[in-house]
Amino acid sequence: MKRIALLFPLLILLLSSAAQKKIIFDTDFGGDADDLGALAMLHGFVNNGECDLLAVMLWTNEKYAVPAIDALNRYYGNPDIPIGVRAGGTHVSETTHNKILADNFPNILKYEDVPSTTELYRKVLAENDDKSIILVTVGPLLNIKLLLESGPCEHSPLSGKELMNCKIKEMVVMGGQFPSGDWEWNFNGGMPGVTKFVFEQIDLPVVFSGYEIGVVIKTGDVFNEINKNHPLYIGYYHFSEHASWMSDYFVEGRITANSTYDQTAVMYAVRGGLGEWWEKVEGGYNKPDNDGGNVWVESEKTNHTYLKLIAEPDDMADLIDSLMLHDLIIE
Repeated sequence: MKRIALLFPLLILLLSSAAQKKIIFDTDFGGDADDLGALAMLHGFVNNGECDLLAVMLWTNEKYAVPAIDALNRYYGNPDIPIGVRAGGTHVSETTHNKILADNFPNILKYEDVPSTTELYRKVLAENDDKSIILVTVGPLLNIKLLLESGPCEHSPLSGKELMNCKIKEMVVMGGQFPSGDWEWNFNGGMPGVTKFVFEQIDLPVVFSGYEIGVVIKTGDVFNEINKNHPLYIGYYHFSEHASWMSDYFVEGRITANSTYDQTAVMYAVRGGLGEWWEKVEGGYNKPDNDGGNVWVESEKTNHTYLKLIAEPDDMADLIDSLMLHDLIIE
């Protein structure tokens, strides 16, 4: 018998007694399986008392993304976590795992039932203490740009930029490549200039978890051993079968191990792990370009840092698999 995510009672007690970290999770859910895995991890941390998930913000406006997130929130016993969507109407994608999750698990909410990310950001930020929130972004940054451009409203007299700088303690960004890279999805997203705009506007501590970390950590193969009615099995299998870049590796009847980008940002945001899983590179700042590339510019100490993996990728994969599966026991 193999035990996945065995959390010793003493560890649980220590974690639950510590101050909870307040997390906002901004995601392009559905485009890749790692967003699903990262949200499953967050629910585990919520249920262990390690963090308070204040909101899930959707970059994608795929029609079934809201029902899918609502289904997961209900599956894991946290139905009251609010969801925000990027305004502007919906589209439908057959390759995402959103619809299959919505079809297989109880849900209530639809796209038109939830507020825009800008409205929800402003409400959640205004309701919380100064420098109390960790913002985790694992997709393109248009929601952040829209927030920065927002003005006073019923929730706060502050501008979006003032609200971010006032309320957010740290921003953890899965995106870019370090020390440099020509293109990365979360820094492009078909929206040239957005990432450059965001990091020219904000004045916050930012920790980057780059492409080079997640690409070498392969998770999800263990999901082949779990109940086929589990959302991780259903979502990861659909992704393995339908994502165009997975087609060369797909074997009928099996989930393909997948790169683990978004989970690394969640891991750092909630558990830290400096000196154990990664170290921080300081003494510079990240300079994105207009097209999805970036370069680390060495300079005097700034509020930008990036993570450098020091743990063995296979060991990280085992740990992340266990955290995605919570305390599930696999025969």
